[in-house]
Amino acid sequence: MFWLTGLFAIVALIYASVGFGGGSTYTALLGLWGVDYALIPIISLLCNIIVVTGGSVRFVRAGLVKWPQIMPLLLVSAPLAFVGGLVPLKQWLFLMILGSALLLSAVALIVQPERMAPQRIPKRVLLLLSGSVGLLAGLSGIGGGIFMAPVLHLIRWSNARRIAAFASIYILINSVTGLAGQLIKAGPHSLAEPAGQYWPLLIAVFVGGQIGSMLGMKIMTPRLLKTLTALLVGYAALRLLWQGWGLM
Repeated sequence: MFWLTGLFAIVALIYASVGFGGGSTYTALLGLWGVDYALIPIISLLCNIIVVTGGSVRFVRAGLVKWPQIMPLLLVSAPLAFVGGLVPLKQWLFLMILGSALLLSAVALIVQPERMAPQRIPKRVLLLLSGSVGLLAGLSGIGGGIFMAPVLHLIRWSNARRIAAFASIYILINSVTGLAGQLIKAGPHSLAEPAGQYWPLLIAVFVGGQIGSMLGMKIMTPRLLKTLTALLVGYAALRLLWQGWGLM
């Protein structure tokens, strides 16, 4: 638990500095540590909420959030995140979904859309993508900002700071609604084990997230750190996919 707690604090600091919650890496680490698969999305969503709340407040106070611009994306993702949390999954299916989501997360970390030629995406396609990511957030415990941000950079939706602000709000809303669905599905007692056994992780991400969100108003994460994180997430993804395949 000592090493896992330290890793969670570092991950929270890194992700919060660019407006993300870190759900992809939390789920990867929890999967590698052999945590009960039913607890993984609950712990990850709790950590997401803790990390991005402070950053979201700072982004709003800094005037970086344009509500009319982001509301359509939130209105399609949040209900589907709730539905995703409600869906009962067998262990093998959850592992396959989570492994696939982590593999996509690793790719999203490596891709540099800001260096690519701008692309045009119809608004309905963007809304469909937002809804799909919301559903995935509720199912797996990944907030979804890591998927939406590269797309928004690719279409030059706004500047980097506003996209980071959107990602923070997006993760927060999806995590809250996804967690609500998870708790309705498993019952309120499902919070007892994360609170009782894994509380150091929650404290670690709070501290790391607060530091990261303050630094994020001034600096960005070095490219090397994103690459190393992608390697970790990719490795965990392959491990989870292999485990899920073995349970089929």
